[in-house]
Amino acid sequence: MTTALWSFALVVGLLTLTPGLDTALVLRTSALGRRRQAWGVVLGIQTGTLIWGTLTSAGVTALLTASQVGYEVLRWAGAAYLVWMGLGMLRDRGARAAAEEEPEEGGFGDGWRRGTLTNLLNPKVGVFYVAVLPQFIPAGAPHFAAGVALTCVHVVEGLLWSTVLVGFAQVLRGWLRRPAARRLMDRVTGVVVLGFGVKLALGD
Repeated sequence: MTTALWSFALVVGLLTLTPGLDTALVLRTSALGRRRQAWGVVLGIQTGTLIWGTLTSAGVTALLTASQVGYEVLRWAGAAYLVWMGLGMLRDRGARAAAEEEPEEGGFGDGWRRGTLTNLLNPKVGVFYVAVLPQFIPAGAPHFAAGVALTCVHVVEGLLWSTVLVGFAQVLRGWLRRPAARRLMDRVTGVVVLGFGVKLALGD
């Protein structure tokens, strides 16, 4: 089990470090000074990861790869959500940003919901777990317990990397106090999120 754990940790560690949607959401939320909301996003993403891993360990997500209809419904729901969120970030907030002396804090619950939905509405996360997780469960080991234990490794790595991202984002806070910089951050992140939504819709 120890060898499998370290091997899985290496694979998901590289995945965690790869820049993507999760990285963009955490950096954007934290850099705008919304610490509570940023940690909500972080924990929401990891909640989604834990749910995917638990369902995979229980054999439930195998239905996702077996059912084309189920996969397509989840894919289009995820794409619609990301496009909606990306377009929302791309709206011109110049007047509001100029009127604010400090970035709005936002709520932990709002961040948690956003992180969880973003993760759970991405069927590729479920497919990844179905394809990868069983390969690292040693023969003879309790399938469910071993699967959840490996998923927890992924969650811990995600939390550690997110801590680094949140800390790095604080360095940018002085620059992001300027309305123009904050609009730029929203628009860049909006394009990234919108791009992921379109990519998911196209099935790439």
